[in-house]
Amino acid sequence: MEKDRFLTVCLLCLISIASFGQKIKVVSGNINSLQGISELKLEYDYSGLGVGKFDVEADYVDKKVSDKNEDEAGEGDLWEEKWFNDRPIRYEPKFEELLGDYAPFIKSGKDVEAEITLLVHTTFIEPGYNVGVSRKSAMINLELIFLQGDEELLVMTMMKSPGSGAMGHDYDTGYRISEAYAKAGKSLGKYLSSKLN
Repeated sequence: MEKDRFLTVCLLCLISIASFGQKIKVVSGNINSLQGISELKLEYDYSGLGVGKFDVEADYVDKKVSDKNEDEAGEGDLWEEKWFNDRPIRYEPKFEELLGDYAPFIKSGKDVEAEITLLVHTTFIEPGYNVGVSRKSAMINLELIFLQGDEELLVMTMMKSPGSGAMGHDYDTGYRISEAYAKAGKSLGKYLSSKLN
């Protein structure tokens, strides 16, 4: 009886963990259009981005800059610079690293010259928070558009890619978000490996 109860609790935990993970969905096109791919140029797009409870990123940035400058002059301006610089310095390299680790048969990156381009369009970021006694993981939604010239070969969405640090040590917003990009790169790499390799 006790063993059955323990197994039931374990099963419920696994189901809840699995349901929290991100979902990849094909919106248009066919994964078979990528058969034989060995190189992939990566480009990133942050247009039309919503952040947290803000539908428009500029509104989020304005609020954060204003609040931080009110607390300490210049702090908001530094925060804004970091918010935008984290993209090429932290988010994109993490995505590329994990994509390469989990789909090693595809050479991918911003500097790769390839016939097919993957446009990674970030549509939503939940920055999350960690104040010690309370925390919320970061999360991103992506639109993944595979292009050959101007032709869309495949469009997929990836929803709710989570980002957090091990054992709750993720006090930095950029770190949490970069982990969401790492998770997204890993998930896409695994997906491509399962379908194309």
